[in-house]
Formats: sequence, structure tokens, C-alpha cells
Amino acid sequence: MPQSTKKAFALRLDPVLYATVERLAAQDLRSVNAELECLLREALARRGIRLPVTAPPKRGRPKAKENE
Repeated sequence: MPQSTKKAFALRLDPVLYATVERLAAQDLRSVNAELECLLREALARRGIRLPVTAPPKRGRPKAKENE
């Protein structure tokens, strides 16, 4: 399995805050991690900081090479 290019770190949250984010994530059909990333990007954008959106990882099997 390829290594993720995302930075992993521990985050301690108040249980009520986590439950709220978890509900929001479920409504948007996202993971809690993806929801937190989205919320952070929105908060930064409100402060005038725009970050480039990285391309999602490719999924599925690689295409077969011709002439093999």
C-alpha cells in the first residue's frame, strides 16, 4: 500500500465538539478527517488565506500497457 502524502498527527478534541463534527461529516457523506480538513480550509478562506486543493489519489487499477 502506498504511503499517504498527508501529514498525520494526534488531535485531542472535546467529546461534544467531536460528536458535532461527526454529525456534520455524516450529513455530507465524509469522514471526520475530511470534514475537519474542509472546515479548516473554510476558516482559512474567511481569513483571506487560500490554499491550493491537491489532486485526489488515483483509484483503481493502472491501465494495461500496450504491446506487452
